[in-house]
Amino acid sequence: MNFRLVFRVTGKTLMVLSMTMLLPLLVCLIYRENPVPFLLAIAITGGAGLLLSLIRSNDHFFPREGFFAVALIWLLVGACGALPFHFCGYFDSYIDCFFESVSGFTTTGSSILTAVEPLPRGILFWRSFMHWLGGMGVLVLTIALMPSLGGRTLHLMKAESPGPIVSKLVPKSSQSSKILYGIYCAMTLVQIFLLRLTGMPWYDSIVNTFATAGTGGFAVKNISIAAYGNPAAEIVLTVFMLLFSVNFSVYFLILCGKVRQALRSDELRFFLGVVAASTVLIAVNIHGMFDTVGETVRHSAFQVASIISTTGFASTDFNLWPEFSKTILVLLMFIGACAGSTGGAIKCSRVLLLLRAIRREIRQIIHPRSVNVVKLDGRVVDEKDLRSTMIFFAAYMFITLAAILLVSVDNFSFGTTFTAVVTCIGNVGPGLEMVGPMGNFSAFSGFSKIVLSMCMILGRLEIIPVLVLFSGTAWKKS
Repeated sequence: MNFRLVFRVTGKTLMVLSMTMLLPLLVCLIYRENPVPFLLAIAITGGAGLLLSLIRSNDHFFPREGFFAVALIWLLVGACGALPFHFCGYFDSYIDCFFESVSGFTTTGSSILTAVEPLPRGILFWRSFMHWLGGMGVLVLTIALMPSLGGRTLHLMKAESPGPIVSKLVPKSSQSSKILYGIYCAMTLVQIFLLRLTGMPWYDSIVNTFATAGTGGFAVKNISIAAYGNPAAEIVLTVFMLLFSVNFSVYFLILCGKVRQALRSDELRFFLGVVAASTVLIAVNIHGMFDTVGETVRHSAFQVASIISTTGFASTDFNLWPEFSKTILVLLMFIGACAGSTGGAIKCSRVLLLLRAIRREIRQIIHPRSVNVVKLDGRVVDEKDLRSTMIFFAAYMFITLAAILLVSVDNFSFGTTFTAVVTCIGNVGPGLEMVGPMGNFSAFSGFSKIVLSMCMILGRLEIIPVLVLFSGTAWKKS
């Protein structure tokens, strides 16, 4: 293990993180709020990053270094991102601050706060801005800003980027990172202006866009988006939650003029099909709970987009919906968005691959001598990728069950415990009952909050990079 290189990459990432805190610091100054929490956080994070970045090392960067660096960086980013919360005095303990920070960077959106409106605007801005930073990935940002990290940075992108198959858009990883962030920033700016056109204030438009772009869901109102009572804003948010759930390589293909190739994506069609079917089924099920058909469809589409994109915004309290609708939403928590998007959970491509692998197995049993392959986008999927998908699914379910067992020591209802774990490992945000769209995670013990925080990181990094830390062979010389 090339620890020196891992620590140097970690240091540069922490330096970038400290620079990102300058923006919420500016917000504090604009609104004449206390800037000390961010000044202290910048000093500590930047100082630690500078010391680590000065470590000299060679450039022998291989997959295990990539996985180890990403897991370590996300743990430290969560710890350092919690410092402004810790110093502002609005949180009861550092564990609460760490939970909120991890929830922000992993774009989960689960919160321990019982009320968010009393918080300073600078702190609320930081909560939402963490979503924006974590959505594309703090390491992808670092590679874009500091391409001279050394070594083969694709290993870092593979370890951090969501999805079963990760590739560069262009030959250089730094250029791929810049293209991704270019698309990301452009979509962010468009949504900010569209929300402003709906009548939403500038500040709210910016922070809600950050939460949408990262598919996070931290709102600046106690009852989330429902507080605005703005149907036009809900429509804009619905559209952009879905747009940010699509694989960003689709947008790259469209920019290159390959529109037909982009629209032939099997995953995109599957994703849109699930969204359409879920919206219709829920709309039929909740018919009568709202005054008009249009309002029913709007709330149904908003919550489907919010959950499958793993954003977690709420336009209404879906805890009050019939069991059928709530069950669909829980299933969407497992499915999640497309690979290569800012969304979380298992991902549509993996679900699609698993379904096609099951279909192949059935055909093989019926016709033992036939040759059956699994295809995605017209190409044969390598057996190695299928194996990785199945291992990921098994690990995902095993860790989910183990976490449910650990969190159950708090003795809450099964619905609360089950959906709390599912929503955290899927980076969704709200669950059901106590952790529903109008609830929070404040009642959980410190132990459960740590478990749920680890679930968020495991879900965001998609299990394997974190498990590498617990492998004995990763620490040995080879």
